[in-house]
Amino acid sequence: MTAAVLAPAPTAAAADAAFLRLAGVGKRFGGLLALDGIDLEIRRGEVLGLLGDNGAGKTTLVKVIAGVHQPSAGTIECCGEVVRIASPDRAHQLGIETVFQDLALIPNLPVADNFFIGRERTFDLVPRLIRILRNREMERDAAETLKRLDIHIPSLRVNVDSLSGGQRQAIAIARAIRWKASLVILDEPTAALSVPEQTKVLELTRQLAGQGVAVVYITHNMDDVLRVTDRIAVLHRGRKAAELRTAETDRNEIVHLIMSGRR
Repeated sequence: MTAAVLAPAPTAAAADAAFLRLAGVGKRFGGLLALDGIDLEIRRGEVLGLLGDNGAGKTTLVKVIAGVHQPSAGTIECCGEVVRIASPDRAHQLGIETVFQDLALIPNLPVADNFFIGRERTFDLVPRLIRILRNREMERDAAETLKRLDIHIPSLRVNVDSLSGGQRQAIAIARAIRWKASLVILDEPTAALSVPEQTKVLELTRQLAGQGVAVVYITHNMDDVLRVTDRIAVLHRGRKAAELRTAETDRNEIVHLIMSGRR
């Protein structure tokens, strides 16, 4: 049975709202050409599925966008201006947040603390000597973000390791939104989740797009692809094999492109 489709057709406005444009982006690691002339547009209010077999270049491309790797060729435009994403900090400044599979959460810290890792709010009890965390302020801020995204957590004071996989994934996504992300990259967000938790993550993904956020969704799950994405970019051996509207393709064509790299 085909999964119910969550993704609406993108509006004309969304189709013109490019947040990020990649033109001829390449990446070499010594003699290995990992990315070769990638042209790609990532649009606000849209979920772009980034697909490909292992070794196709997905991870390298994401790390270029996230400022982990520097491209060897090509240009990246953000909001119409050529930019150099020289570091993850620069990516954050541009509004690019990546939720990797490991989520980068600290299990033995409470939910609210995880929202502010590396960005803690403090005040100086004794200038330059004693700094105190603004715990209540951070907890209130985290609660407001979770409420806005309709994410239900029993308590923000419980440690993350006591939560389910779906709740952890939701917290990682909410944290990205808290930092005013314009682009959220989700790396295999439903892997190892139960079916109800998968559904919640897909609904949250669509909610992000509905709020005007650009989303790049990396997955091997064809059901997720067909349910949540608006467009699909398929990589094969470092090149873009195809770019498709989800509503105009099917599972067989997608799998064929992933395996062969050609139509």
